[in-house]
Amino acid sequence: MLALTDSALAPLCHLRHGPRPDRRRALELLAGSPTGCTEALLFAYGIIVEMLVGLIEAGLASTQAERVRAGSKTIEVARMRITEAGRQALAE
Repeated sequence: MLALTDSALAPLCHLRHGPRPDRRRALELLAGSPTGCTEALLFAYGIIVEMLVGLIEAGLASTQAERVRAGSKTIEVARMRITEAGRQALAE
């Protein structure tokens, strides 16, 4: 019989009790913005790339490339939005 230790259960615990605090903060930022947030804004709030990738892989957020004008230049930015699964995770 396989014995599960506390460390083996740790990755599963957050599924029953909502997202971890660092993920929750990122999801709250996304939920508070109807049009989503640019990666640059999330970085300014201290959210790291690995966190963003994790949210996308978990289906809690999505990203879309957009072109915006900055003065006389057009630049491409990535805008992240919370998904319905992300909203449900926040509600837990």
